[in-house]
Amino acid sequence: MMSKESVIFVEFNELSPVLVEQFVREGQLPNFRRFYEESHVYTSDAGEKTPHLNPWIQWVTVHTGLTYAQHQVFHLGEAHKLKVKRTWDLVSEAGMPVWICGSMNTSYLSKPNGYFLPDPWATETVPQPESLDSYFRFVRMNVLEHSNDRVPLGWKDYAKFLGFMATHGLSTSTVGAGIRQLLSEKDGRNRWKRAVILDKLQFDMFRSVYRKIKPRLSTFFSNSTAHFQHYYWRHMNPEAFAIRPTAQELEEYKTAILVGYQAMDASLGRFMELAGDDATLILCTALSQQPCLIYEDQGGKVVYRPRDFEAVLNFAGVTHPHSVAPVMAEEFHVRFENAADAADAADRLRGLFVGEHPALRVEVRDGGVFAGCAFRTQLPEETTLCLKGSDRTVPFFDVFYRLYDTLKSGMHHPDGMLWIRRRNRSHHVYSTKVSLTSIAPTVLDLLSVSRPEYMRDLPLPLAA
Repeated sequence: MMSKESVIFVEFNELSPVLVEQFVREGQLPNFRRFYEESHVYTSDAGEKTPHLNPWIQWVTVHTGLTYAQHQVFHLGEAHKLKVKRTWDLVSEAGMPVWICGSMNTSYLSKPNGYFLPDPWATETVPQPESLDSYFRFVRMNVLEHSNDRVPLGWKDYAKFLGFMATHGLSTSTVGAGIRQLLSEKDGRNRWKRAVILDKLQFDMFRSVYRKIKPRLSTFFSNSTAHFQHYYWRHMNPEAFAIRPTAQELEEYKTAILVGYQAMDASLGRFMELAGDDATLILCTALSQQPCLIYEDQGGKVVYRPRDFEAVLNFAGVTHPHSVAPVMAEEFHVRFENAADAADAADRLRGLFVGEHPALRVEVRDGGVFAGCAFRTQLPEETTLCLKGSDRTVPFFDVFYRLYDTLKSGMHHPDGMLWIRRRNRSHHVYSTKVSLTSIAPTVLDLLSVSRPEYMRDLPLPLAA
C-alpha cells in the first residue's frame, strides 16, 4: 500500500551546529528554536577528511547512501557520471511525484515524475520540465558570475526570468526585498546580500510548484550562508584570527553571518507554514564550518579567477574546438571533442607559469580538462604570467582577478545538523552521531519505499 507520508528535505548547506546553538541562545533564531523543540535531533558525521570533505561529495552521499569510496564523485558538476539511483529516482519509480529544487551535484537516471531543477553548477543535467530553463539559466549565471562587476545577461534574459516568476509564485514581500536591496547598493556596498534575495526568489518558485504538484518528496537547497561563513567568519570573530579585518571591512561585514542565519531562520518558518500538519520536514546541512586558521601565517588564503576563460586558453595556445563551464570559485571545466584534444590542451595549460611555479592546477578527466588557479597567497601587483618555452608574457592581473576583497576565513568541519520534524511534533535528542549514509534509507523508510541493496545502513530510529 502506498504511503500517505510526504517529506520536505530542507538543505541548508554547511550551517554550523555551534553557531545555531549560540544564535538560538541569544534569541536571534526563533524558528530554529521551535523546529528543534518539535524534532528528532541528530548530529551527523560526514565521515571524511580533506580533500574529501567537500559539500559536492557529501551531498552525493546524502542522496545515495554511498560513501565517497563507493560513489567516487570528487568534483562539482560530475554527478551525472554516477549511474546509481538517488532517493528521488526510487520515489519516482514508486509512482510518487517529486520536486527536486537545486540540490547540489545531482542528476537523475530517468525522467523524474515531477520537477527537477539542477544546481547552478550543473553542466550535464537539464531541468525538467523544460519550462524551468529560463529560471535555471538566469540563476546559474548570477551564481557563477556573482563576483564580477557585471553579470553577462541581456534585457531579454531579465524579461524571460521576470515573466517566469510572475507565473510561478513571485511574492510582494520578495519584490519589496529586491527593491530595498538595489537601493542599498547605491553607495557600492551590500552587494554580497544579493544571495539572500536569490533564496527568496527560489522559495517563491518552490512553493508555487509544491502547491501545484503536491510532491511526496521535495528538496530545497541553499548555499548563501555557507558562502558568508567562508568569507566573513573573520569579521564575526576577529579575535580568533592573526590577521584582523580593517575598520571599514568590519563595518560592512561584521554581521554578515548573522544576517545569513536570520535569513535561514525566516525561510525555515516559511517551510513550517508550507508543511502544516501534512508533511515531515527534514533539516540537513551535510557538514558544517569552523574558523579557517591554517593560512594565517601565509598572509591568509585568497582565490584568483580568470577574467575571461577564453583569454586564458588563447594565451596558452589552446585552439581545439571546446566549451567552457565555470564551476565554483576559481575552478572550471573545458570540454573537448576527443581525448587527444583534451590531453594537448592540458599540456598547454600546464605551461602557464608565474616565476618557477605553475599557474594552474590541471587534471584530464573523461575527455575534458578540469582546472583552476594554483595560487592561494596574495601576489604582488607586478606579477607576470608567462608561457613556458616561449617569450610570451602578460601581467597576471590582466588575465586573473582576486575573487573577493576579503580573505577566506571559514573551512569545512565534518559535523552536521540533521533535524527530523515529524507530523506529530515528537521531540528527542540523540547523543550518538550518525553517518550521512543513514539519511537516504531514512527518507525512503518514511515514504514506505524499499531501499536498494547498495544502501547498507538501516533507517534512523525515530522514537515516539
